Amino acid sequence: MQNADTYLGILRERGKRELPVERVYRQLFNREWYLKAYGRIYRNAGAMTHGITDETADGMSLEKIDTIIDALRHERYHWKPARRVWIPKKNGKKRPLGVTTWSDKLVAEVVRLILDAYFDIQMSEHSHGFREGRGCGSALREIYYTWRGTTWLIEGDIADCFGTLSHELLISRLRERFHDGRFIHLVKKLLDAGYLEDWRFHRTLNGVPQGSILSPILSNILMDKLDTFVENVLIPQYNKGTKRKANQTYKNLMERARRKFKAGKKEAALKLRKQGQRLPSYDTQDPEYRRLKYIRYADDFCLAFIGPKSEAEEIKRQLRRFLSEELKLTLSEEKTLITHARSDAAKFLGYEITTVKKDKKHCRDKVGTDRRSINGLIGLRVPHAVILEKCDRYKKGGKPVHRAELLNESDFTMISTYQLEYRGIVEYYRLAYNLHSLDQLKWVMEQSLVKTLASKHNTSVRKIYKQYRTEIEVDERKYKVLQVTLPREEKKPLVATWGAIPLIWDIQANPDDRPHLTWTVRSELEKRLLAQVCEVCGATRMTEQIEIHHIRALKDLNKYDGREKPYWVKIMAARRRKTLVLCHTCHMDLHTGRPLRRKVSHSRTESLR
Repeated sequence: MQNADTYLGILRERGKRELPVERVYRQLFNREWYLKAYGRIYRNAGAMTHGITDETADGMSLEKIDTIIDALRHERYHWKPARRVWIPKKNGKKRPLGVTTWSDKLVAEVVRLILDAYFDIQMSEHSHGFREGRGCGSALREIYYTWRGTTWLIEGDIADCFGTLSHELLISRLRERFHDGRFIHLVKKLLDAGYLEDWRFHRTLNGVPQGSILSPILSNILMDKLDTFVENVLIPQYNKGTKRKANQTYKNLMERARRKFKAGKKEAALKLRKQGQRLPSYDTQDPEYRRLKYIRYADDFCLAFIGPKSEAEEIKRQLRRFLSEELKLTLSEEKTLITHARSDAAKFLGYEITTVKKDKKHCRDKVGTDRRSINGLIGLRVPHAVILEKCDRYKKGGKPVHRAELLNESDFTMISTYQLEYRGIVEYYRLAYNLHSLDQLKWVMEQSLVKTLASKHNTSVRKIYKQYRTEIEVDERKYKVLQVTLPREEKKPLVATWGAIPLIWDIQANPDDRPHLTWTVRSELEKRLLAQVCEVCGATRMTEQIEIHHIRALKDLNKYDGREKPYWVKIMAARRRKTLVLCHTCHMDLHTGRPLRRKVSHSRTESLR
């Protein structure tokens, strides 16, 4: 049997040539796939969240992998129903999330690796959601660089997209490319697994399970049909002409200005030139010129159109018809808006998109011609409503307030928490030309931070500023910040800083994009598990089952105020790892809080640091 990396390469090649694949199911009998999957998902926040059973990433072992493989080999593997929980949304409503068991997460990641390797290379260049090397940043940059001169923006919103995707269409699409009944049946059983809510079982007749590792790739596989329809039908239908006609009125005014200037009448020439520069240089109503652009991120999509509004409305009607007839999805009438790009703004991925118009902004091109350099450019901006909504999280009664949930945390954790939250917002909106408007949010957050510190220490805000205020330099600029230093024995102190994040626009910033990863080398955790040696006592698989102990976060290792830390905590803290490979005996002692029954192997633990 081929190793996993070789087979992934074969899948990518066949996917590139759009050739079908066979005998895929037997790949699931290879232990290497599960080690690869484990190396990718054990860091996920949900790895330590249980589904309908108590099983989590804690206790992972080669024996568990072998049990899964044996069930799949004999076609006895059954997906368990997801445990449904409700997650609050920004608008105050809630959305459902399905939490699956650890074994299901592991198998789902193996299936996802296979599907992603085959289908991703076939997907549209205009699709950016849930794809490695792509994300919100790449989608917004495509809009910025290629949508210049847009007249109308069509915001696409599909009503309950993930919850209404057709199982029949999805399985049919998979059958076209995967000629393997057992593999298709495995995916179908996942879709039909259902969910438990308040311990009542509910069947899933439509939709992909939100929260499942497989949901993003499955939805992309089906939504790729929409991409194909737009690119192969709508864009060729509405794209025409190579260049807009010149605006004759503008052309006449500039020609008269040139003649006046040549005749020495500079004031008259300047007056005519200014009059002309209030007009577009090209005919914006040219009936022989049309352009249609498209972008999609998961179930959100947007189109840019140069042409009359009547044709934009016809594009919307065609989209509604295609989604209804071909994908059995419903286009939301209320949320699918047609917006004039210059006088208003469309919303996409949390940004506002508009076309900029500034007749007074000029520059000279390569041949020295004076041009209006801004007109027609796409402007990406932070919505004012977003700033107010984020400020409200740190306010009460219209004023910044302390955060009661942080009062038991250390000063270091408080400042780090605020800084991480603020940095995350700034980095996401780094592509917005009005990024500086986040200064309002910074002030509100800073007031909330100092009030939280003051409340904890039962002192005044002025004294907090006096204690923590300092000045640092970043990129040759000085910033006033709040800073706390945490000394450590024989190590550099830890420093938490609030502030000193420049609000500088950068269209090349990557708010969430991840580079394309090639998994040709085993991760450190895979190697540690395969070594089959307890990292505390040195026991091997020959004497006992080897398992992996997981914790949710490294900060959990610090909850021993005034008490001696157990030896295993010291090991994990020194190595800064959330995992520890243990024998079953040491693992059980750790969970029950007993002193370790087996003698600690200091030579083993020292070699791991």
